[in-house]
Amino acid sequence: MGGLRIRGNEGTFFGTEGLKGSFSIEFWLCPSISENGEVILNWESSKEINGNLIFQHLNAIFNKGHLEWTISNLFDFFNSDKEDADIIMKGSTNIIPDTWSYHALSYDCETGLLEYVVNGITEDIRYVTSTGTEDGEISLVFLGTPSELQFCTEYTGKIDGIRILKRAYSQPDFQSADNAGKLSPVQYLPSGGRFVTKPIMVSNGSTLNSISAEMSVPSKTAVCYYVRSGDNFYGWTDSYPEWKPVEADEQLTGITGLYFQLAVELFPDGDGAVTPSITQITMNYTELADPLPPFVVKAAAGNGSVTVSWNYSVDDNAGGYYLYYGTRSGEYLGRIALEGESPINVGNITSFTVTGLENGTIYYFAVAAWSVYDNRVIGNLSKEVFARPLARLKK
Repeated sequence: MGGLRIRGNEGTFFGTEGLKGSFSIEFWLCPSISENGEVILNWESSKEINGNLIFQHLNAIFNKGHLEWTISNLFDFFNSDKEDADIIMKGSTNIIPDTWSYHALSYDCETGLLEYVVNGITEDIRYVTSTGTEDGEISLVFLGTPSELQFCTEYTGKIDGIRILKRAYSQPDFQSADNAGKLSPVQYLPSGGRFVTKPIMVSNGSTLNSISAEMSVPSKTAVCYYVRSGDNFYGWTDSYPEWKPVEADEQLTGITGLYFQLAVELFPDGDGAVTPSITQITMNYTELADPLPPFVVKAAAGNGSVTVSWNYSVDDNAGGYYLYYGTRSGEYLGRIALEGESPINVGNITSFTVTGLENGTIYYFAVAAWSVYDNRVIGNLSKEVFARPLARLKK
């Protein structure tokens, strides 16, 4: 599978640079094979200390049937400018294929205790202090540049119940016991969960027709979808452009742009015991067709100029034309024309004179139509024509 990549907003634990307090990373795993080297979690960043750039790394991988954590340079060791030694946290419980198990990596900033828990049982602990014991001076987490948390980039199996909390692990959060003494999964929050894709680039002027999803929606649960679009996502915020609620397999209208973005909310049942799930989402969209170029193009030389003429494109999608020029066949990199660099947007006309050219130099030309719906959608080039401006010719 391709895995899951998440990036925290400002104010979240991994979404903000600087000193941090307690945290816990929790999830359920059900691997298919538990193969050595399978990656469950990976986070990479860097922080600057006293002018030195220090690499940071947090990951969890399978090793000999167990999950093993490597933690590099996450902690602030008394403003030292030296890199810290890796902290390795190892589990002892065999992770059995096709069986769910609960995992938590936890750090308590009040005691300095770093703890790895499997199925509610502590499997490895470390005091991140000046002495390595509970009596030493406590080191705090210091995170550098915010970056993505990557889950299951190299993993075959299932993962569920991912939580990143700004507090240390506590037993009630993990489990309850039924009458048979078996562990029960943590209940889902009544407010549900939400995930948002990155802006997805398609092509200029594309129209989103519908979305479809492979999902399981048990009784009393719900899934809500939202989409938005635009031509430039750099100015987007959490609320702008406005999210539009949609339904799976609904025919959509009015959602166009170079970028599409999708958000999904999942709501559990009233008891928080059952949640919907989604395994795949497909966005069905239509790209604007490239308009056909004009079939007939001619070039006539003048004194320091060339007049290029053509017939209108037979394609009704053509809204205007770009004129390309240059001094090498097939390379339209011209820059000296008074009308501008190649290509020149000449509008919806069929003749245009390029001036400011050097007499005695041969120039090559081609014409392409742009779409009546979006002038950034440009079709193929016409056949190439050429002409050589000369001083003896009329303008």
